[in-house]
Amino acid sequence: MRTRVRNWRWRHNPLRRRSDVFEAWTVLVVAVLLLVGAPLTGVAAAWWAHGEARSVSAEQHAERRRVRAEVVARKDDALPSVQAGGRHMYRATVRWTEPGEGTRTATARVAASTDRGEVVDVWFDSRGRSVAAPVDGTAVWQHTLTMGTCAAGGAALVVLLGHGVVRRVALRRRLAEWERAWARTEPQWTRRRA
Repeated sequence: MRTRVRNWRWRHNPLRRRSDVFEAWTVLVVAVLLLVGAPLTGVAAAWWAHGEARSVSAEQHAERRRVRAEVVARKDDALPSVQAGGRHMYRATVRWTEPGEGTRTATARVAASTDRGEVVDVWFDSRGRSVAAPVDGTAVWQHTLTMGTCAAGGAALVVLLGHGVVRRVALRRRLAEWERAWARTEPQWTRRRA
């Protein structure tokens, strides 16, 4: 029958070694770091990532403009590119009317399912180049959650790897202590001289 003694490393007894006490404190520190430190690291990283992603989104919204344009022709020789959300985009010639400037034509990225004559939303930067739509709120939150989760997981991994190293060092010291203790005790038991 097996008897389990709880908290034996904390109690004072003649069999307790310094390495046992050190290992008990290490387990306590690791538990606190995993339960408090890793989540706080994740929250801090998510907070930072959210601020950065919102500023990028605001910059993109400030420098890009949306235009409702009619697809005039599709460039069949253009290879598709994949945008965020997994949509295939092709280059096509689009036409729109600007107030006070008349009709304009440009090449822009449109969805693969777009036919000639359809009206689509296209985005241009300040130089008139076709660009992707600015980052929206959903992408900002996805980035925030991803960064927070990765930071918390990374912090937990570092703590666990550190704990593994500490346990390995403690085991080596414990084995060395046992070896020294056995070197003192063996001659008494076996009647051999060291």
